[in-house]
Amino acid sequence: MYCNPDILARKMSILQLLLLLPISLSIFMTELLHPCYADVGTASQYGPPYVPTACYGSDVSEFPSDNLFASAGDEIWGDGAACGSKYLVRCLSAAEAGTCVEGSTIQITIVDQAKAAGSTMVLSETAFGTIAGQSATTINIEFESI
Repeated sequence: MYCNPDILARKMSILQLLLLLPISLSIFMTELLHPCYADVGTASQYGPPYVPTACYGSDVSEFPSDNLFASAGDEIWGDGAACGSKYLVRCLSAAEAGTCVEGSTIQITIVDQAKAAGSTMVLSETAFGTIAGQSATTINIEFESI
């Protein structure tokens, strides 16, 4: 039986493409639908009184019981759309080495608009102290909306 080499080469190319297609699609979808997209910004801290807030007025029942909350800076405020949003936040670095609490990530809830410009988030004293030393004024953070 005679087999034309040109036809055989075309059949092999098609077969190779069909075998590579699922792998290529898998790689593309993994990159396209990557589950983690975190942003980088800065955080400072603020203390009581925490009310009234731009989100909830004087209703403290909207505050998380663990006191892990924050005010949103202009970058994430969105004309109040950030109210009630939850973020995972971790300290990346600070001006003074050793400020960040290694391996500590917190979940915060946005309860207010930050009154001072410059920070991505202004964390409650409890939230800030959980991820960084209280003596720091500003820290660099990684944050992810959940």
